[in-house]
Amino acid sequence: MTVEEKLKFTKPQLLLRIALLVLLLAGTVLLILNRDEIQHLAIYGYSGIFLVSLLSNATILLPLPGVMITSAMAMAFNPLWVAMASGAGAALGELSGYLVGFSGQPMLEKSERVQKLTGWMQRNQSWTILLLAFIPNPLFDMAGFIAGASQMPVWKFLLFCLIGKIAKMLVFAYLGAGIFSVFE
Repeated sequence: MTVEEKLKFTKPQLLLRIALLVLLLAGTVLLILNRDEIQHLAIYGYSGIFLVSLLSNATILLPLPGVMITSAMAMAFNPLWVAMASGAGAALGELSGYLVGFSGQPMLEKSERVQKLTGWMQRNQSWTILLLAFIPNPLFDMAGFIAGASQMPVWKFLLFCLIGKIAKMLVFAYLGAGIFSVFE
């Protein structure tokens, strides 16, 4: 099956993908406009930390400062559980990038740069997701886009994203708790 044959969608499939893409972009704008209110969710303990992290990572290409909330909350709560809640929320939030890639698949596969990166990701899929989820960077969404467009199994994307995000949040949580202990 050629790439052109794979990219042919029925009208309902195409409309669903376009609607999903528009919904995700609108959600990003809404989250950015309400970023101050989102940060107040942290007062609800671990579930609030989970929600803040989920919403902070649900944006597309415009990150919100979720890791800073993780560091701050680790000053008041157990850093291990802060990292677990924050990492789980972050991994689920990254599904937005995956879904954009899935819904925008016809557009992504036509770019030569994306095709090269897609080829690299297909050879190193799991490790790429894990590494990029661990490294603090605003471009993780591109990995999600490519994972969705290349139809990486969602469970695999979430698993390696979860491992990377929890590891990253552990670093930020213990750094936050350590900074606080200096001032005691």
